[in-house]
Amino acid sequence: MRKIKLALWGFLLLLSLLWLWADPAVLEASGYFPLRGFAVQYTGILAIGAMSLGMMLALRPLWPERRLGGLDKMYRLHKWLGITALVAAIIHWIWAQGTKWAVGWGWLVRPPRGARPPIENPVEAALSTWRGTAESWGEWTFYAVLVLLTLALVKWFPYRLFYKTHRLLAAAYLVLVFHTVVLMKFAYWTTPIGWVMALLMAGGTYAAVITLLRRVGSNRQVEGKIVSLTPFPGVKALESVVHLPEGWPGHKPGQFAFALSDSSEGAHPYTIASSWNNAERCITFITKGLGDHTDRLPEKLHVGQKVRIEGPYGCFTFDDNRPRQIWIGAGIGITPFIARMKHMAMQAHAPDWPAGQQIDLFHTTSDVDEAGLKRLEEDARKANVRLHLLISSRDGRLNGEKIRAQVPQWQEASLWFCGPAGFGATLRQDFAAHGLPVEQRFHQELFEMR
Repeated sequence: MRKIKLALWGFLLLLSLLWLWADPAVLEASGYFPLRGFAVQYTGILAIGAMSLGMMLALRPLWPERRLGGLDKMYRLHKWLGITALVAAIIHWIWAQGTKWAVGWGWLVRPPRGARPPIENPVEAALSTWRGTAESWGEWTFYAVLVLLTLALVKWFPYRLFYKTHRLLAAAYLVLVFHTVVLMKFAYWTTPIGWVMALLMAGGTYAAVITLLRRVGSNRQVEGKIVSLTPFPGVKALESVVHLPEGWPGHKPGQFAFALSDSSEGAHPYTIASSWNNAERCITFITKGLGDHTDRLPEKLHVGQKVRIEGPYGCFTFDDNRPRQIWIGAGIGITPFIARMKHMAMQAHAPDWPAGQQIDLFHTTSDVDEAGLKRLEEDARKANVRLHLLISSRDGRLNGEKIRAQVPQWQEASLWFCGPAGFGATLRQDFAAHGLPVEQRFHQELFEMR
């Protein structure tokens, strides 16, 4: 989380400093209307800048993934950029349109305007002819973006509808680029803020076009075929094994992929619950019925069905040199640990983890499926992982105190958590309060892609 916070605030600070460098006269502005001109420019730059970077991150680029700690963290930054763009756009609208309404209602009195000097630069003159159109289009597009971003943030809005409506933001973004190019102060274009904005909008425009063409992640997609389906009714879960042809690069345990089985629903991210064997070329997903789409998967999927797989993504890959690791898998959050245990069993003859590393796996669940638990116990035995199984109705809620009691050497361990975000945040705070350097040693998947 620290990395994405630094990335967000660092980005906004950079834009702010570059804008201040280009227009230092704001420091001497006095009165509402002189200040309004600067505020409209500044908030517009923040809004389109945040939206541009968010558009580029929506392409799921590989280069920032490792730096930000995984695609899940990158999507969290994408979400925060969207919220930032929304807030900045609302303030921009209040300064621009709200002022006009206030003048019309008699709340404000606009000072008399002097004669405007003629525009000598032909490019600036050409842009000025589009001012009325850019203002009108920008205002109505702002209303559309306000609705679309609000829907994206509302959790009860169905994913299949979110998947379709969210793409419309790409078209809205292109209109806002036009709005910005026409209305941004022309003198900015010859300063660093103008150069940075040009690069951001060029990258955002490319991303918007790719999004509208439905080509996001296309170079990382392969078409596979379902070869087996195994239900675990006790925990409302379904294990799907997919055979992948040449083109899949393999994956590390703990990574995830997007799977598309229904074009009307869109691709959903699922943690891969298997290690990679190039000879067999199969990957496994374990999905739990948590909503409309996942509830219907047992009826919608069948052996032999083709599915499109995109990935792999994520940095939840157990890479550290700690002598101990503590794994916490809550509910369906057990899947990355299953993949890791299968990998460790397969690589027992040639370990690719630190010699002598000891691992404790805590799995807490409210649902019970005996067949699934036996598989989990067998995987732990083969991987030489110490399994701690907690059934909520029998053993109560898992907490930091119980973990520390079972692992007295917890201070030398790294913690790897996958499960509900609130539970993870509570454990992180608990271990931080007991002195664990959580920024370095508490690893958590932020598995919320909206």
